Amino acid sequence: MRSLMRLWEEEFHNYQPNVRFEDHLNGTVSAIGGLYGRAADLALMGREIWPTEQLAFQQTIGFPASGVKVAMGSFDVPTKADALVVFVHRDNPLSCLTLEQLDGIFGSQHLRGGRNLRKWRDLGLGGTWAAQAIHPYGYRVDNAAAIFFRNRVMKGSLLWNPTLRQFGNRTGPGGHRTDSGRQILDALAGDRYGIAISNPHYAGQQVKAVSVSEDRGKGCVPATRSNVQNGSYPLARAVYIFFVHQPDHDVAPPVAEFLRYVLSAQGQEAVAREGAYLTLPVTVAARQSKILASFPSRPLTLHR
Repeated sequence: MRSLMRLWEEEFHNYQPNVRFEDHLNGTVSAIGGLYGRAADLALMGREIWPTEQLAFQQTIGFPASGVKVAMGSFDVPTKADALVVFVHRDNPLSCLTLEQLDGIFGSQHLRGGRNLRKWRDLGLGGTWAAQAIHPYGYRVDNAAAIFFRNRVMKGSLLWNPTLRQFGNRTGPGGHRTDSGRQILDALAGDRYGIAISNPHYAGQQVKAVSVSEDRGKGCVPATRSNVQNGSYPLARAVYIFFVHQPDHDVAPPVAEFLRYVLSAQGQEAVAREGAYLTLPVTVAARQSKILASFPSRPLTLHR
């Protein structure tokens, strides 16, 4: 996220040249620790805060971390909070699945109230498909993408389908890295009865994306860049900035002013220029600005 942060910093300096930035972008997993360790004013995160991170912050500082959504994740750029897309083999006649059905396929506890879906007939497929077992493929369950999936689809359940085949990033000779998303779709391409969660960046002709519906009776939303950007695609991800706000105290003026800029039209235009992440829908940006405005802060005089 360094390139996006630099764009924000450079433009913010046009308004506040005396504000100094010092970046230590070591990955999302390190961000909240920087806040409660008092080493950082801002925690830039390519995902939602995890309960364990919020607990660590609260036990250390004495109150929860505060945060706002500052951009949508990418559509298909690996490592840029890319959207999760459900894929089946190209021979599969399915075109849409609900979140409840995905929970039935990939999960075992079914907090959405469904049931195990383990054969293709459970999804309405007949003929030679009916008796065939569903073969699920996905990320390692401790991966950020898998944790997002279980929170969004499985309502936080830790109980995955025990037949899930998990993939992690692989480093080969010479340090060459093979992304887990590529491995997942390579495996699916050779399995007519498989279903996978992966990144659309790696989709080839042997696999096809399935639209996703929030629930029965609601429209099937295809995984497209525009649907990820406008937030209608149910498995789109987002980018957040967390900060320290002690109750009954002001947010540090430079922090509040910077976040107001990030959520402004100018700040979101910088997201568009960066090119990988997607801008917040206007209604979402307005809602995040309202959340930010609910925190007391003293004005920071603008220097133009």
